[in-house]
Amino acid sequence: MPLLYDQGPVMNETEFRQLRDLVNSFCGIYFGEDGITTVSRRLRDRLKILGLANFQQYQSYLRHHPNGGAELEAAVELLTTNETYLFREAYQLDAFSKEILPDLKQRAFERGQRSLAVWSAGCSSGEEVYTLAILLLESKLFEGWDLRVFGNDISRRVLQKARTAVYGDSSFRAMPPQYARYFVDVPGGRQVHPKVRSICHFGHLNLMAHGHTAIVGKVDAIFCRNVLIYFDAASRKRVLDTFYQRLVPGGYLMLGHSESLLNVSTAFELVHTSSDLVYRRPPQVGKPESP
Repeated sequence: MPLLYDQGPVMNETEFRQLRDLVNSFCGIYFGEDGITTVSRRLRDRLKILGLANFQQYQSYLRHHPNGGAELEAAVELLTTNETYLFREAYQLDAFSKEILPDLKQRAFERGQRSLAVWSAGCSSGEEVYTLAILLLESKLFEGWDLRVFGNDISRRVLQKARTAVYGDSSFRAMPPQYARYFVDVPGGRQVHPKVRSICHFGHLNLMAHGHTAIVGKVDAIFCRNVLIYFDAASRKRVLDTFYQRLVPGGYLMLGHSESLLNVSTAFELVHTSSDLVYRRPPQVGKPESP
């Protein structure tokens, strides 16, 4: 049964499944059968912009037109959800600050390094990246170290906001007041302090493009919270394989509170902290790390 709208073209089930599979193969996001209404509503304006009469023509455009790749990115921009805020899921951040960071410092010392890298995979508008950077500085564990927090997203629009580092009141709804000194008032909101921004780096990256993730380098911890819930099982497995390769032995993976690796990956070990359950790439005892 095609969907009927007061305005705009209709999408039938076959067209929906074709488009869903194309998006899934591109970026891992998967829509169930009940997603047809959302996909139709969010994309039908693209048909008007491109002068296309129906979703079958849109399919052909995406697959065969010279600008099809750019249009697929534009479609994904409209289909993704980008809701986040500073200091989200405080219990996990508490474990990161009090238990994980000291462990990572010790492991870095054992490797003869004075550097630490953290990756926020699917960082949206950047609040998580700046939160992690603040926690690194606030810990006082890494004075004089080379610190790097990398954030990626498939949406160029939210990355532009992340780089400006200016946020309105909604982004601060969970931030403890003691961190206010890391922000300065500017027109349009509050901006992250330059000291924090100096260790933060953003890049456009598709998590399904395994070869491209090498630009992140080796990292000590990965935050990927409430991102993989939008992926199908095969795509989650592929992304987790990438995370395993990017993490140093003994490096940590933090997922969202409703996410689990059960029946998805056995490569990581489960670690119980005082306030959370996190995952870790098993340490390689007595073995040198690969570059």
